[in-house]
Amino acid sequence: MEQKAGVACVAALLLLAGVVGIILLAGPTKDVSESPDYKYGIVLDAGSSHTAMYIYKWPANKENDTGIVSEHSQCKVKGAGISSYASNPPGAGQSLVGCLDQAVQDVPKVRHAQTPIYLGATAGMRLLNQTSPSDSDRVLSTVASTIRSYPFDFRGARILTGQEEGVFGWVTVNYLLENFVKYGWVGRWVNPSRDTVGAMDFGGASTQITFVTQEKVQSSEDEMNLRLYGQGYRVYTHSFLCYGRDQVLKKVLSKVFKSQGYGKAVTHPCWPAGYSAQVTLGSVYDSPCTAHEKPSGYRSDYRVQVTGIGDWQQCRSDVSQIFDFQTCAHSKCSFNGVFQPNVSGNFMAFAAFYYTHSFMQRTTGIRVGSVDELDRAVQGMCAMKFDEMLQKAPDQQARIQDYCTIGIFMQLLTTQGYKFDNSTFPSISFQRKAADTSIGWALGYMLNLSNMIPAESLALRKGMQFGAWVALLILFVLVILCTLLLQLQLLYRSKKEASVI
Repeated sequence: MEQKAGVACVAALLLLAGVVGIILLAGPTKDVSESPDYKYGIVLDAGSSHTAMYIYKWPANKENDTGIVSEHSQCKVKGAGISSYASNPPGAGQSLVGCLDQAVQDVPKVRHAQTPIYLGATAGMRLLNQTSPSDSDRVLSTVASTIRSYPFDFRGARILTGQEEGVFGWVTVNYLLENFVKYGWVGRWVNPSRDTVGAMDFGGASTQITFVTQEKVQSSEDEMNLRLYGQGYRVYTHSFLCYGRDQVLKKVLSKVFKSQGYGKAVTHPCWPAGYSAQVTLGSVYDSPCTAHEKPSGYRSDYRVQVTGIGDWQQCRSDVSQIFDFQTCAHSKCSFNGVFQPNVSGNFMAFAAFYYTHSFMQRTTGIRVGSVDELDRAVQGMCAMKFDEMLQKAPDQQARIQDYCTIGIFMQLLTTQGYKFDNSTFPSISFQRKAADTSIGWALGYMLNLSNMIPAESLALRKGMQFGAWVALLILFVLVILCTLLLQLQLLYRSKKEASVI
């Protein structure tokens, strides 16, 4: 009789567990590509070197659209960034067609009209807007016209400020890490009481650093006060225009040309030995970041033969010239006279930071987790010949010649600029994704514009279907009852055996 009761209890548990499993499998995990139970949002990240499209999704049954957002799919637009179409604005709009066509397929048709789509342009368009506002306006007008021809809810195409780019990247990082709010297993939004993580972005034309600070920010334009999920955050953020990867390469090459008298043939200490190429002056000085260093008698089609020599020390000297570490009208500065409080807490570095860090690890075998390791990795990488680097990273052939320049730039930026040292550098995590979602400003931008991050804390939210919650509750009660029954059986059996003895 006792065995039958125990078997019956276990059988009931297994049966109910199976029912719960079926309910859960029939719910949130069904194919979302065909499900009307999800909503979608699209962001076109119009960067300086290229444009990327990100499609996000979140559960549609969440009150006020506050379900956890994740990346549904993405698409890289072919060709250069939209700022490169200044002389051919219609080409900027046409370049987006391939990815927009993909969006029509990726988002269920029943959701097309309700799916917001945004285009945000960053430092490349900020530079174009400085030099030619009319060209900038025409480019934005043509991309807007193209996007409007698609069946989505177009919410505008605009140029982000450097501060917005930095803060939205910070929001993305901390949202994905669930540092603002976490969806608890009991179906309630909870404050995880975690410290936020600083964000370091490194694009094609600018670089940003953003983090929470308790110090007084001595430059008001670099301070932002945010209220997210009932918590207040005082954030320091600064964007350095002309210090993105592509512009750094131009600025350093300009220094090399200048130091060697703008001759027809020059040696480049940052390029690896065994690499040589012809460079037109226009490719270096066509940017407002370098235009002030044009040589006299400048001709954009003038060609210079550039040969790499792999001289790490001279390269460091040339790269250091694009920074001003001396001028500072505040109590402390990063570089170029820009105030920065002391870095504190953990940081996530993404975009070109991640790719450069990964390349150094791959080619040198050094972990690059400290300032000392960074120094050894940079020196080791810059000492390699072109063929040696190509053998270690054949998929990077088009960019191999630039990694020494960018590696030294990253070293100077993080240590002499941002003031990371051996005790704080290990707090930087170099990542491309978090929670299976690409890291960048795009997600934070959409969350902000769609009001999906409320200022005040969220009330109770149901995280599962009602039937699943009922089944889980019954399962929990049954487990307790079965446990008590088995304990009583054991107690009865032990007493019975004792009486026999």
